[in-house]
Amino acid sequence: MDVDGVLTDGTVWLDEAGHELKRVSFADIMGVSIGRRAGLIYALVSGENGPSLDQIAAKFGVTDVYGGCKDKAAAVREFAARHDLELAEVCYIGDDVNDVPALEICGLAVVPADAQPAALASAVVVTARSGGVGCVREVVDGLLGGRWQSVVQLRGRPAHEHR
Repeated sequence: MDVDGVLTDGTVWLDEAGHELKRVSFADIMGVSIGRRAGLIYALVSGENGPSLDQIAAKFGVTDVYGGCKDKAAAVREFAARHDLELAEVCYIGDDVNDVPALEICGLAVVPADAQPAALASAVVVTARSGGVGCVREVVDGLLGGRWQSVVQLRGRPAHEHR
């Protein structure tokens, strides 16, 4: 998935020292965690590079990171090959024109509700939520079809045993 506009709302704050600050959603963090426990594999594919991308990757527990990426379709192909996946098995979430090539080659092309028109035109699925406010969680929940209960434990017991 893309980062800015998908895991973030696309806003960048700059402090007095020029450091970037970006906002992420805990709903998305939990969604990625649930998906990982269910067997989903993630990659971050970003045109940006630097400390904020590294911090987001660490926060989300994603180790496949393609930073400073100018060819997102190539990154998706590399990710698929690395994990022995067919492109038809890859879901890509992007929000802008630089995501279109990746959206066009994957099996499931998803964009957040506030995606740019070119990305919207390439999408198979448009989430109800916008980027940075739970769109990734929405995608994970949809992919798992409500199976989160089989991977999340409440008070030491699987959720389906919790009453």
